[in-house]
Amino acid sequence: MKISLKKFVIAFLVIAGVFQFITNSILGPEPGLFPADGNWYPGENSPEAWKSTMHSIIYPVKFVLVEPLTFLAQDPDGAPPVILFFFAVYWTAMALVLYYVIYLFYKILARKKN
Repeated sequence: MKISLKKFVIAFLVIAGVFQFITNSILGPEPGLFPADGNWYPGENSPEAWKSTMHSIIYPVKFVLVEPLTFLAQDPDGAPPVILFFFAVYWTAMALVLYYVIYLFYKILARKKN
């Protein structure tokens, strides 16, 4: 692969954070990286049709990005930096797995060409 592991992980973290911020800002009542009201899937019960449709399309991606760590937000007095830290660790692990799966895929394709 032509991209280094470090650049891939950083790009993945930035893209995941931007995706989370944009979807929460567009579908939710207020802009933010993490929802203040605890609703990790904004737009779910929206009376507006476009929000409901957009939620249906985005839901699988958001489920993978945020569902394993939603229990962190159940603490009413939780510290946001802790949530951000654990999401960064989780997203880094996902980026590493994705990077090595793509790497192995390219290696297999390179062997088949020879």
